[in-house]
Amino acid sequence: MLEELLHLDKDFFLYLNGLGADSWDNFWQFVSNKFSAIPIYVFLLILSYQKYGLKSTMLMLVSVGLLITVSDQLSNFFKYGVGRLRPCHDPNILEVMRLVKSYCGGKYGYFSAHASNSFSIAVFFGTILKSKIKYISIVLIVWAALVAYSRVYIGVHFPLDIVTGALIGALLGWVFVKLYIFALRKFSL
Repeated sequence: MLEELLHLDKDFFLYLNGLGADSWDNFWQFVSNKFSAIPIYVFLLILSYQKYGLKSTMLMLVSVGLLITVSDQLSNFFKYGVGRLRPCHDPNILEVMRLVKSYCGGKYGYFSAHASNSFSIAVFFGTILKSKIKYISIVLIVWAALVAYSRVYIGVHFPLDIVTGALIGALLGWVFVKLYIFALRKFSL
């Protein structure tokens, strides 16, 4: 059963990765670059400050810092614990896939830290800001989905890597919203 799932995952990867075109490579590399999200993070910080004030925003910043740390380290734990090769390190498909950039990343890729981190941020801020800004949750989930898909497009993650990362990130985002709300009440901010 697991072997069949992994085989389907590779086939789906090759299909999605094969849809790429040279004219879109720069766009997807930009989306995949962790620094391209800085304007989004600054925008969310400004919105949080405007809607909730300095003390709550500072607590939010601490919460997000811990959230990203947990998300990222959990991903690393699974990558080395599971030991699933990234597509760009898999000798069975290396010759038939598109690798958009020359750097592939570490040897193992299950699960995607990019997907986990972007979905954790999307769920965290989407939940906290949804009562203040109507469609913020949808916009942030779409952004996170683009980041996740970019990892398949450029050839460094299988679809199962990004789906797992998205689900774990969303769960962590929700847990950290609950912790943030608890801390707000505990410290009367």
